Amino acid sequence: MQKKKVLIFIDWYLPGYKAGGPIQSVANLVQHFKDEFDFSIITRDTDYCETTPYTSVKSDQWNQINGVNIFYISQKNLSHKTIKGIIRKTEFDTVYLNGIYSLYFTLLPLVFLRKKHNKRVVIAARGMLAESALGVKKTKKAFFLRAVKVLNLFDKVIFHATNEIEKKDIRKSLGEKYEVRTAANLPQKTTVLEFPKREKGKNVLRLVNIARIAPEKNLLYALQVLKSVTQNVEFDFYGPVYNQEYWNQCKSAMDALPQNVRVIYKGSVESDKVLDVLSAYHFLFMPTQGENFGHIILQSLMTGCPVIISDQTPWKNLKEKKIGWDLPLDNRGDFAEKIDELVRMTQDDYNKLSRSAFDYANTYVNNTEIIEQNRHLFV
Repeated sequence: MQKKKVLIFIDWYLPGYKAGGPIQSVANLVQHFKDEFDFSIITRDTDYCETTPYTSVKSDQWNQINGVNIFYISQKNLSHKTIKGIIRKTEFDTVYLNGIYSLYFTLLPLVFLRKKHNKRVVIAARGMLAESALGVKKTKKAFFLRAVKVLNLFDKVIFHATNEIEKKDIRKSLGEKYEVRTAANLPQKTTVLEFPKREKGKNVLRLVNIARIAPEKNLLYALQVLKSVTQNVEFDFYGPVYNQEYWNQCKSAMDALPQNVRVIYKGSVESDKVLDVLSAYHFLFMPTQGENFGHIILQSLMTGCPVIISDQTPWKNLKEKKIGWDLPLDNRGDFAEKIDELVRMTQDDYNKLSRSAFDYANTYVNNTEIIEQNRHLFV
């Protein structure tokens, strides 16, 4: 039987990694289903916030990489003509669009797809309709949402929500008439990891954060928490600088930290090295303002690295599950107290917590229901 053909539009994709979650979400989806569906991916030939094209691919033509066809569009050829031409010349049964606002990778494809009435169109909202996300550039986004309703741009589209909260956000923003299918993001497809034992003596704590440096990821808040920590703590963070003004505030906060807190910015880390990096730390510390999914949280648990995060993600009740803590953001002192407490944690207690995180992630990764939910997006 001939495989169903899926055409994916996404602003940034592999070998890029600086756009974070959306790249990981689509890469995981493709890895899980590339033997079942015939994927063709349309993307830019540069990484997020970069202007230099990838050296490992050919721009403005199809590349076959690990069994997947990928078309990398150069900046000079990124135009409505290029998008229209790709849609006209490519065979597909379903189009999968990532994000709401992208001109070239969501809106123009929607316009050109109107003539192909028999094609299924799926839009992954990617958290862009969450209340916290709509609060950024609020006026522009409100105008945009009114405009797409007037133009009926989303008519006959299926929306992909990763959880019930996002499903409610989509309906609240766009109305009840749209079909919304819920499918949790797939985990990274990897060989079974061995449980990595870590040395965790008393009075030793190594924290890590891997996220782009932008207000919504809340690095500044994390640094302000550490200012109140009384025990000796090491905190390394990784990620591309997205917001320079915000980064300047973070650097000022780093300069104001007490001597018992050592903080180092390690730059960006490529996606295929993330699991190795996480394996070197005791806890992920990411008090984010909000996550649609939070791939880094799952990846951390996969390496047996418990997490200290905010309660603004789908990962809830972590204390009861013995895999970490999800704390409210309205009291920085709660985070500081927890970190001080964890510094004093014994090796035996840490081993139990780490093993619990590892086992929980293993169960999640092998959840066949999640795989079936994602398959249902395309069939």
